[in-house]
Amino acid sequence: MSWVEYSSSMQTTPSFVVLAVDDDPQILLLLQAVLSSGDIKVVPVSDPGKAMESLKQHKPMLVLLDYFMPGMNGMEVLDQIVEFDPGIDVIFLTSHYSPQAAVEAIRRGAADYLTKPIDINMLLGKVGQLVSVWRHRHLTSSLDRQLLEAFQFEGLVGRSPAMLEVFARIRRIAPHFRNILVTGATGTGKELVAKALHRLSPVAQRRFATCNCGAIVESLIESELFGYVRGAFTGATQDKVGLFEYADGGVLFLDEIGEMPLATQTKLLRVLQQQEIQRVGSPATRKVDVRVIAATHRDLIEMVKEKRFREDLFYRLSMIDIKIPPLADRKEDLPLLMRHFLERFAQQYGKPLRGLTRRAQIAMLKYPWPGNVREIENCLGHACMMADGEFVDLKDLPERIMTPNAAPADDEGELVSLEEAQRRYVDKVLKTVGGNKVRAAEILKVSRATLYRMIAATNGNGSESSGDTVGIEEKRLESPAVNSDGCLKSRSF
Repeated sequence: MSWVEYSSSMQTTPSFVVLAVDDDPQILLLLQAVLSSGDIKVVPVSDPGKAMESLKQHKPMLVLLDYFMPGMNGMEVLDQIVEFDPGIDVIFLTSHYSPQAAVEAIRRGAADYLTKPIDINMLLGKVGQLVSVWRHRHLTSSLDRQLLEAFQFEGLVGRSPAMLEVFARIRRIAPHFRNILVTGATGTGKELVAKALHRLSPVAQRRFATCNCGAIVESLIESELFGYVRGAFTGATQDKVGLFEYADGGVLFLDEIGEMPLATQTKLLRVLQQQEIQRVGSPATRKVDVRVIAATHRDLIEMVKEKRFREDLFYRLSMIDIKIPPLADRKEDLPLLMRHFLERFAQQYGKPLRGLTRRAQIAMLKYPWPGNVREIENCLGHACMMADGEFVDLKDLPERIMTPNAAPADDEGELVSLEEAQRRYVDKVLKTVGGNKVRAAEILKVSRATLYRMIAATNGNGSESSGDTVGIEEKRLESPAVNSDGCLKSRSF
């Protein structure tokens, strides 16, 4: 029926169900006598008004449909079948053949158009072809499920050569690493790689701590990493353990290391070299034994050249590195990822979802997935929530999946300044993600502080606001530490 199926009980091939809809009882008896066999079950329906009820009850793979019936013609039934499940094949049977009607029926989703009196050999040939295709799809679905189980590695999914190489590097590195750099575009699964490294390391039973360096204000990042003592600053009413002490004996994951301020980079380098930390406000040093995994979507080599990342820290972190390929470089992983997330969300939402319709599959395979695996996850999470049947259809997918290359017509061929091009692009990204500034910053590959500065510049030019701003974020923009990061200047559009 559909390319993706999720029935754990499918150990043997089930019966091929044929729904025969015709107001002539003799035709129904003939179809039952000719087609019924050990693995083909024919369900007769003489009342066209009950066709959809029987279809929903028996879930056929093929419908043999009379074109002219009292109270409802076959084309109306066809439209309802396609709406219910586009994966069901429909063959029209009619006494009044016309080329125009045949073309229209096939255009609207029919598999074939045969005339009465029925040519038994031709009908057997057509049904035999459909049964053969269906069996092949069933076998493929079963094999794909086995592939999914075989190519899952510590939460990561992939069978492409690029991902298999990543899995192999993780296996080799995990038992021995002290510091690792994980690089890859936003949404490729850097944190999953970090967790896989931890689970396969000798300290798998110890703590795994996470710090998102791009989400912490510069004035607080040192106290988050290294802790502080009572009285170190206003509001420090008691000692606090930092993430390095918290993860002592285990693993600390430093996400978005490229967003870390230079001053903090210097102190981090000392921790990696000396394996000791110094709490804010305290002269005493404390020994720690922490394995560090750093991750970033930025080009750290370019940042080193621009003096925005310490060269010695880069070489300390990148002694061992793992590069995660973008989804565009491993398209062969798409079917497995689609199956993986569909199965997960079907279970999470408690829905009897069995797969995707063919037209939904085609739309997803055509889409470029700039947000990588995270975007597929979000897309299928949305689709599974919206689906009201057993299959995810085109209408359940986000609109951007169906129109991936849509662009405003009035921008074509227009020459504008770099400043205006940047303003328009920022506004377009914000509208695309529904005003979600965290997601917009990830797509633009800038920090949230930089994004808010872009929005402020846009509003200063007299354009409409791209969304509500958050007071605390606007206050952060006023701090000298944020204004000196230089990100906007170094990423021209």
